[in-house]
Amino acid sequence: MIAFAANSVFCRLALKETSIDAASFTTVRILSAVAMLWLLMRWKKQSPLEHGSWRSALALFIYAATLSFAYRTIDTGAGALMLFGAVQATMILAGYIAGERMNNWQIIGFATAMSGLVILVIPGSHAPSLLNSSLMLTSGIAWGIYSLFGRGSANPAASTAGNFLRAGPITIILSLLALPWLRIDAQGILYAVLSGALTSALGYVLWYRVLQCMKAMTASTVQLTAPVIAAMGGVLLMNETATPSLLIASVLILGGIGLVLRTGKS
Repeated sequence: MIAFAANSVFCRLALKETSIDAASFTTVRILSAVAMLWLLMRWKKQSPLEHGSWRSALALFIYAATLSFAYRTIDTGAGALMLFGAVQATMILAGYIAGERMNNWQIIGFATAMSGLVILVIPGSHAPSLLNSSLMLTSGIAWGIYSLFGRGSANPAASTAGNFLRAGPITIILSLLALPWLRIDAQGILYAVLSGALTSALGYVLWYRVLQCMKAMTASTVQLTAPVIAAMGGVLLMNETATPSLLIASVLILGGIGLVLRTGKS
C-alpha cells in the first residue's frame, strides 16, 4: 500500500511542481516499468510475453493515463481516496457476482468506508471538477479490473512484466497524439522514472503475489489504506491542506477497513 500511495504522490508532485505534461509522465512511467521488469525477467531467465494479457495491459494503461490527467488539479489525498473508493466498489461488485458475501459487521465496515468517500466528493470549495472526478473514478475502476485479472496469475512477476510490455506501445501512441501539448521537464521525468521502475514495477509484482491469498472483497478494502498514506505525503511534501472533510473521510475509511478485516477471513 505504501507503493500505491507513492505512485499518487509522485504523479501529483510531477504534475503540480514541474512542467511535464500528463501524457509524457504516463509514457515515461510505463516505459520505466517495462525496463525494470525486462531486466528482472532477464535475471530470472523467463519470457514475459508468454505471460500477462492484452486485456490486463489495456486496463493498466487506462488506469495510468486517467490517473495522470486527473492529478493535474486534484490534491493527492482527495484523488487517492476517490481512486481507491472506485477500486473498492469495482472489486466488491465482482466478488458479489462471484458468490462472496460479507457478514453484518463487514457490511457496516464497508458502508462506513464508503461514507468517507461520499463526504470527500460533496460539492464545495475543495471538491474537484466533474471532469477530473470522472477521470479519477475511471482510473479506479480500471485498477480494480486489473487487480481482478491478476488474482489467478501463477507467475506474478512474469504476468506483470507481460502486461507492462503490452501497455508500452499503447502509451507511446498516447504521447504521439499529445505531441502538440508536449512539455518535458527533467525533475518531472525523474518522478515518472521512480514511479515506474520502483513503485509500479516492483510494487505491482508484490501486489499480484499477495492477491493470490485474498478474496476480492478483502483485497479491495485493504487498498483503502493507500489514500490515507498518500494524503499524508501530499501534506508533508506539497503543503496541501488537511481539510476537515479529508480528515473525517480518512478516519471513516480506516475505521471501515478495520471492521472488514477484523471480522472477516482473507
